[in-house]
Amino acid sequence: MRRLRRIREQKALSLRQLEQLSGVDYSTISKLETGESRNPRLETIVRLAQALGVDLSELIDPKELLATK
Repeated sequence: MRRLRRIREQKALSLRQLEQLSGVDYSTISKLETGESRNPRLETIVRLAQALGVDLSELIDPKELLATK
């Protein structure tokens, strides 16, 4: 979810701020941004999208979905 970092930075939010807004753990967000975690739960993605004020489709890159197995 490389788009996550770009959107978070565009909104001038730190990882800790996004953690507080979304309720998603700091380490989970960090792992998603770096690609360490490639299979997030839908609930996690929804919470992040809501906290960032974006559509789910803005966070999900179809190329990343195709690359994960």
